[in-house]
Order: sequence, then structure tokens, then C-alpha cells
Amino acid sequence: MAEKILIIDDDVDTLRLVGLMLQRQGYHISAASNGSQGLAKALEERPDLILLDVMMPDMDGYEVTRRLRKNPATVSIPILMFTAKTQLDDKVTGFEVGADDYLTKPTHPTELQAHVKALLARTAQRETGSTVATTALHEQHGYLIGVISARGGLGVSTLAANLAASLFTRVQGDVVLAELTPGQGTLGMDLGAPGQKGLTEILQGSVAEVTLEKVQSSLVPHNSGIKLLLASENPRDVTLISQVQNYEALITRLAALSRFIVLDLGVGLPAFVQKILPMCNEQMVVLEGAPSTIQHTKFLIDEIAALNIDRKNINVILNNRQRTESQMAWTKVQENLGHSISTTLTPAPELFQQAVRIHTPAVMSQPTNMTSQQLLKIADQVIEREKAR
Repeated sequence: MAEKILIIDDDVDTLRLVGLMLQRQGYHISAASNGSQGLAKALEERPDLILLDVMMPDMDGYEVTRRLRKNPATVSIPILMFTAKTQLDDKVTGFEVGADDYLTKPTHPTELQAHVKALLARTAQRETGSTVATTALHEQHGYLIGVISARGGLGVSTLAANLAASLFTRVQGDVVLAELTPGQGTLGMDLGAPGQKGLTEILQGSVAEVTLEKVQSSLVPHNSGIKLLLASENPRDVTLISQVQNYEALITRLAALSRFIVLDLGVGLPAFVQKILPMCNEQMVVLEGAPSTIQHTKFLIDEIAALNIDRKNINVILNNRQRTESQMAWTKVQENLGHSISTTLTPAPELFQQAVRIHTPAVMSQPTNMTSQQLLKIADQVIEREKAR
């Protein structure tokens, strides 16, 4: 299909001669004799290029360009200013208001043809690159793991951090750990990066502002190799959990940035968690062997399944945090829970206390520890499921 060129010029001879010359080159030509008419035709016809005069009676070419660049429908149409205004200041003004190229009259037809051809080629190349990038973005979808519990204090953040570190240890690739509980941040302090506001800044803005670039710039590199998106410690930020659409956009962006994304979802099922969990490839539920916790976790699993999530994707981690003879056997916990337990973690309070002191996940500070080995095994299982999806 022939490329469309809109010529906007109040000089009838220019419209006729330039239009005929470009038409002979195989372009489809449309013409407007003033700025207002040109704006209307640009919006209606969406040409591939606009050839624009500057000196016109009702609206000069600078103002036409400004309006074209302000309208989302015409903002990307390339503009070649073709005018008798030859001063350097005139050219600078043209580029400042948004022109892509500037050519002075009179000019040889061959030179005009060369400018038109080059500008159309650059635009086509830019659009092709953008399409490829967009396609790649849609094709790349990282593996999302949502970590959650029925109540606080069960080790969700500890498991999430060590799972992320274990995944990085195994794949030596992109792994993101995202703490999604605004105003309740602990990972920043535990991992030696306090005072971060990445999550807060993402949730405070509009959905349109949650761009790939913004999310990427909010990630904090950690010496473990993983990248962190951290929640603030300011209690006032808790109200940001209502920004469900921002959360949804955030998860989509994170999935395009990394192979594995571990999400610390905190406690329970607020609205944003109900939105995020179905987006995850798998859900990890953390519990301990206390009867009340088992009952609450049973309710939580039922509610997660009610979100149209396959129960086989819900992996339960029994976290035995303290050494005690009264600890319920995992088989009894599983029986009472009514859901299979994927992994049981051996109590190792000293291991995790030391990890916090040195701001390094336990699986990296003491990889041969029994509990560290159990965490690494969870990562191995996740990797297998990721490969099989």
C-alpha cells in the first residue's frame, strides 16, 4: 500500500507541484491549504508523513506542530517542515515544537524526495523496533510465586527471602523479591537496605505511571544477587493496599523483567492479594503446627481455591520455628489441614537470627545447614515446575 503524505501549505503552486512530484514517486497525496484544515485532515486520515509550511495566515506551522504533538492520535506522525524561513532561529524553533526534519524553499526535487524517503524509513524502522520490543515483552513472562500465611509471625518474609536467594543460587539469573505490604516493611532492615520507598512510589501514582521503566528503576540490587522491591516501614502507607489496579500493573511489569519473581504477600486475603494470587504460577502457604493456625490456614486454602486456583498449585510449607517436644508431627498437621504438605522446615532460630545480623539470606550465609538445604530443595522443586509449565 502506498504511503500517505499530507501537504499543508497555503501556496497553491506548492501544493500542486510538490504534490504531483511526490505522487509520481508512488506516494498517496492529500492536501490542505491552511493550518486548521490540515489539523482536521491529519486527525481524519492519519498520514504516514506531514509536509508542513510555516508561514500560513490562520495558524502558522509552529502552532500546527504543537497541536499535532499534543494530540495522542497524531503525536507520532513524522513532520517535515518545508518553508521559506531560512534563519537558524527558525529551524531551532521548528525542532523545539516537535518537527522531525526541516528543509528550506526553494530546494531541488531530488533533495526533497531524499528527505521524505529518509524520514519515512526512519519512522518505519522505529515502529518495527517498537513492535519487536513489545512482542518480546509479551512473550517473556516470569514465573510468579506468591507467598502468604493465614496470620502474622509465621515466617512468610523469611521464606520469601530465602526462596529468592535459593533460586538465584541455582540459576544464577534474574530473580526479584517483591515485598508487597506497604507500611509493614521488614525485608529492607533484614537485608541491609532500610528506608526504601519503591513500593510506595509505585502505589501512590496513577496506573498509567506504573511503567516498565519505573518498576525497573524501583528495584534495589542486593549483594546476594537478587533484586529487591521493598515496602516502606511508615505505618501511614498501609492505606495504599487499596490501590488494586496499581498492584495488577506492577505484577505484569515484574513478570516481564525477571525469570523468577517471589512475592511476599503478607497475611490474609485483602483485595489486592485476591487480584494477585490468580496471576501467580503457584501459591505458597506458610503455617506452623499450632491447632488454631492449622484451622485458619485451612480456611485460607479454601478461600484461595475459591479464586479459581487449582489446589495442586497451592504448596504448603510447614515452618517449625521453635524446637519443642510438643511440636505436632507433620503427618498430623497434614491430616488436620486436609491438604498435603510440600515441605517441612527444621527449626533453626539461630540460623535466621545470624542471617539478619549480617543482612544475608541464611541459604547463602550457611548453605550446608539442614534447614538451608531444605530451602534449596524447595527452589529445586520450583525450578522443575517452572520448566514444566
